[in-house]
Amino acid sequence: MSRPRIPIGTNGSITFINRPNKRVEARTRYRDWDGQTRIIQVTASSRPAAEIALKKKLAERNAFQPVDTTLTPDSPFSALVDYWLADLDLEARIAPSTRRGYEDGMRKLVLPAFAGFSLREIGVARCDALLKRLATESYSKAKGAKTVLRLAFALAVRHEVLMRNPIDNVSRLHKPKRTPTALMASEVNAIRAVIKVWEQTRGTSGPNPDGQLGQVVEVMLGTSARIGEVLAVRRCDIDVTVNSALMRISGTVISNKGEPTFRQDHPKTDRSNRIVALPTFTAEALRRRLSVMVDRSPEALIFASRNGTPLTTANVRRQLRKVLGDAGIDGVSPHMFRRTVATVINDQASVNLAAELLGHTDPKVTIEHYIRRNEHVNPLTAELLDAAFAPESGEVVA
Repeated sequence: MSRPRIPIGTNGSITFINRPNKRVEARTRYRDWDGQTRIIQVTASSRPAAEIALKKKLAERNAFQPVDTTLTPDSPFSALVDYWLADLDLEARIAPSTRRGYEDGMRKLVLPAFAGFSLREIGVARCDALLKRLATESYSKAKGAKTVLRLAFALAVRHEVLMRNPIDNVSRLHKPKRTPTALMASEVNAIRAVIKVWEQTRGTSGPNPDGQLGQVVEVMLGTSARIGEVLAVRRCDIDVTVNSALMRISGTVISNKGEPTFRQDHPKTDRSNRIVALPTFTAEALRRRLSVMVDRSPEALIFASRNGTPLTTANVRRQLRKVLGDAGIDGVSPHMFRRTVATVINDQASVNLAAELLGHTDPKVTIEHYIRRNEHVNPLTAELLDAAFAPESGEVVA
């Protein structure tokens, strides 16, 4: 005897048929990705079991399709978010930290505003209004929301769910102008002095300073490396036995929420892999560090906890902030040392050399984000203008 037909998504309906031996057959018409409609059927011991087995078979069949035909312009925005995140995982082309950042941005900044809308209801106007509102809070929030929206809607366009990407026509975001901050030589020396005094203190409880904070600062000042890159340097990455000491930057430390901190075997970008010649003060700091290291293996991290595990960037930042803050020096972050190095190299040599040292592919990034503008014009201009316009001997200047 035939049972009533039960809807199943957009692929048709289920028909249940009682078979001999108390078996139940569930079948449905299914339109495959090639456009052909086929009968899909399963047999189980009961009607619920047959329904579950049929849905599982349909889900497995759907996994082989080039696109998700269940996603339509009338699907809720949350369905696109889940589909987009699943596609990111399938491609596996971005770093896990970037993947988490995308999901956090989507769920915290965008989804609360668009959760009640279908895809067809989210056009240029709604996207533009959301980005403008976020921009009043901060440029970075608006930029992050725009990035994830563009990527998610681009996927919907590629899979022919939507005809166009609404982000293509939203208003341009205007980044507030900000001059990169860098330290003067006197400020660098003041920071060194504060850290040295702190490292010479001996408390009555807890571990005493082990000298790593000051050495980390010396490495950042001598290489322009990011804090994560410095904490990822191993014994095999440095050679301080020669006159021109060298350090290879080839990794960074990663701290995922709920997971142990680990060394990633590549830095932020491919260009960030680089071998840097070390100034004497950095080479000396590394020699001091090597002399007290217990682990002599080539893969041993230069900077590590007492248990040999990687230091976290958050803890180093926190420690630097506290040590300097207690001495009345505020606003200094590890990234400020990177900007300071870029500014010095640009002033003394060129922006291209600064970009090369920082591992940037485009000097424009170095100029915009890392170099403090020098307001002093080269005094050579005065000599050139004197040579061109100075009055001849005996002439009176009004």
